[in-house]
Amino acid sequence: MMRVLFPGVAWCLIITMCLVGLIPRVEAGFVPSQILPSPPVDRLQDLETIRQVLEMKMVRERLKQLGFTPEEIQARLQQLNDQQLHQLARHLDELKVGGGGLEVAILILLIVTLVLLILLLTGRRVIVTK
Repeated sequence: MMRVLFPGVAWCLIITMCLVGLIPRVEAGFVPSQILPSPPVDRLQDLETIRQVLEMKMVRERLKQLGFTPEEIQARLQQLNDQQLHQLARHLDELKVGGGGLEVAILILLIVTLVLLILLLTGRRVIVTK
């Protein structure tokens, strides 16, 4: 019984150690409780950032599908105050187009590895025929 389980346990430990080695080291510390002043907001730069995103074909088509005309969009942008406009521009910079492809690839790789490990430990084989 021990001879059967030993290779499976050894592979499980090897894979676990490799995965643990990929996790970045994080160091924590105390954060001061004083309030830091917010940096000055540049309204023209924020409007330019938002304009560049709105000029993208995919965004323009989606807004058209939702029933917004370019004039309505500009009118709504003019109604925003400086802080709201800066927050919108900052969140647009953080936006990922199409989602995180790397995270999905890693997740699929982990699932495949887990399935193969379970098949290896149970002694089963997968035979593909046409």
